Amino acid sequence: MITRKYRDKVIIKRRLVFALIFFIIVFSLLILRLFNVQVILSSKYKKMAIEQWTSEVKISAKRGRILDRNEKELAISGNVFRIDLDLNSIRSYLHNNKAMNMDILSGKLANDLGKTKEEINKILNYKLPSGALAGSANLVRRVPKEVADKVASLKVNGIIISPDTKRYYVNDNFLAQVIGHTNSDGKGLTGVELQYDKYLAGMPGRRIAEIDKNSANLDYTVSEFSKPENGDDVVLTVDKGIQEFAEKSADEALKDNKAKAVSIIVENPKNGEILAMVNKPDYNPNDPWEKGKSFDELQKEWRNRAVSDAFEPGSIFKVVTATAAMEEKLVKENDQFNCSGSITIAKKIIHCWKRTGHGAETFVDIIKNSCNVGFAILGQRLGAVNLNKWIKLFGFGQKTGVDLPGESNGIIKPTNKIGPVDLATIAFGQANTVSMVQYLSAFNAIANNGVWVRPHIMKKIVHYDSNNNEITDKTYEDYGEKQIVDKSTAEQLRGYLEKVISEGGGKKAYIDGYHIAGKTGTAQKPNPNGGGYEAGKYIASFAGMAPANDPQISVLISIDEPDPSNYYAGQIATPVAKQMFSDIFNYLNIKADASKDDIENSMLNDVVVPNVRGMKSEDAYKILKDNNLSFDKVPSGGNITDITPLPGATVKEGTKVILYTGTTPNYNSNVEVPDLSGMNKDKASEILKNLGLNCRFTGNGIVSDQDIAEGSKVQKGTIINLDLEITGD
Repeated sequence: MITRKYRDKVIIKRRLVFALIFFIIVFSLLILRLFNVQVILSSKYKKMAIEQWTSEVKISAKRGRILDRNEKELAISGNVFRIDLDLNSIRSYLHNNKAMNMDILSGKLANDLGKTKEEINKILNYKLPSGALAGSANLVRRVPKEVADKVASLKVNGIIISPDTKRYYVNDNFLAQVIGHTNSDGKGLTGVELQYDKYLAGMPGRRIAEIDKNSANLDYTVSEFSKPENGDDVVLTVDKGIQEFAEKSADEALKDNKAKAVSIIVENPKNGEILAMVNKPDYNPNDPWEKGKSFDELQKEWRNRAVSDAFEPGSIFKVVTATAAMEEKLVKENDQFNCSGSITIAKKIIHCWKRTGHGAETFVDIIKNSCNVGFAILGQRLGAVNLNKWIKLFGFGQKTGVDLPGESNGIIKPTNKIGPVDLATIAFGQANTVSMVQYLSAFNAIANNGVWVRPHIMKKIVHYDSNNNEITDKTYEDYGEKQIVDKSTAEQLRGYLEKVISEGGGKKAYIDGYHIAGKTGTAQKPNPNGGGYEAGKYIASFAGMAPANDPQISVLISIDEPDPSNYYAGQIATPVAKQMFSDIFNYLNIKADASKDDIENSMLNDVVVPNVRGMKSEDAYKILKDNNLSFDKVPSGGNITDITPLPGATVKEGTKVILYTGTTPNYNSNVEVPDLSGMNKDKASEILKNLGLNCRFTGNGIVSDQDIAEGSKVQKGTIINLDLEITGD
């Protein structure tokens, strides 16, 4: 009996222990579960709860404008409407309204918006990631007022119509790659739209309401409403007038030279303000997603080549080498150089662009003549360490920090990998690559008395108070100024560069009285697959500043892959620069120290008087008009028997020629020999053929010499011997 009682006690005790352990385990699991829900998963469940008992609708802010420096509108946001759905309220409305259901509503909305019922149904039944029905959704954005009015007339609770904005680019393609564009949600994708998106975008507003289990708004709660804050306006440094000149010049250069691309930058060299920047071909930011084009093709159109593309600069880089040699006291103005047409370095022959050589030259001459041999010698004097020191001081191989997206670093050969041949070719603009914005910043340091300044596109960011008074939130301050060249060196070099325009390879950019200083460069394009350069593919460049004694304007022009029959910068880039400078001087009212007549005369192109003798008068008139020559009409019915000046004479556009007529078939057969220097083979042949002269060519390239001087009177049929040379300038 005692044993049984003892066994019962043990069993009871054991059961109690098991029960206690069971309750401890259950309690522990309950605590763990509560900890998991209340702590670990609290944010998830809180979010789910908020989704269930609140309804939220976002209200877009109006995107700020983009303006030029004079606050002329370039990009604006037009007033349109967006339609949002408070889905909880809509479900409650449909539950209480037997005359309409979800299917009828989707049909009416589809009809008003020009969409399919399937598209509308997908939005009306939108679910959250948690699987719960969403409380709100956007139905459509940027619809005109008439569409918004149709939807409003349905009078369905939960359909919310509010103001929205649509981005408009006032001048279509104007400044396209600089301004950039936005995506369908109004967020900046490229250009200034991307760079300054946080200022332009503003802050969206929102409406939050508490709802009951039937998704109806609770009467006793107050909806939370925050008004959207409109975006700020971004005022650019760009001058719309100067940009128009650049756009026009780039378009003409693209067409006239059958080029792949043309880019132009105009800056104020004193403060780095970008006054104009254009890339052709371009695109229309109002319709950036052109149908039929791949994404890669579209990105190439959107790309701001003046900022993002790097290229071998060619002879325009000689400005950097000349500055380095002057600053290191390795060259004097009257130092003598001898160019025989080539130089041998490390058993490799390096040719000058003038294969017959420049002969004896001073330091000023090698700049004026853009002599490769002279600059190869300067490279030897400098050495790799010194040359690379100055290349880096000028900012090459690193971003300028321009406030535009996608800037290229360029590529600079490391000092320890520069051999003797590399040293020579780098000195005259080969091997290294630079971007346009990078090069112009370096060139501007010479214009700005040796002070390098960071280029920039933003002038200020502003907003307006309730009285429409402008309030400035931010001005550009990150100039990064640094004195990299001695002031006297910069002044001296500007004088040398002025001779390039008045006497050297940049003569076609010369305008009497304005003292333009500049440099041309023609660079062959490297083969992207390695192994030298691509045949027939060049970049023709021109960099200029004016007035030379105190530059107010700097211009950089790049013509990519022009017609291979005429690709020399001195022939095709300088006329573009001449027109650009002329337009800008007049626009900014920059005074010249020459008479108006002299300035106008220097702006006129040279024309070779055509041979119209023997032609009917009407045929002769057409040819003279095509050559921009003036004349008095002569009695009709006869042939033109003579013309003054003689055919072949080089005169300015607009010159008046005198025509003589008669009935005799005999007429004066003398012609003048024109100046053919700088012309390519095809152009020289065409002019001589039209004059009745024959020609014989030696070499390749453009005309460098002719055996019968300009202005000489010769008989028709005379043979003119012409020497051609490949130029690097």
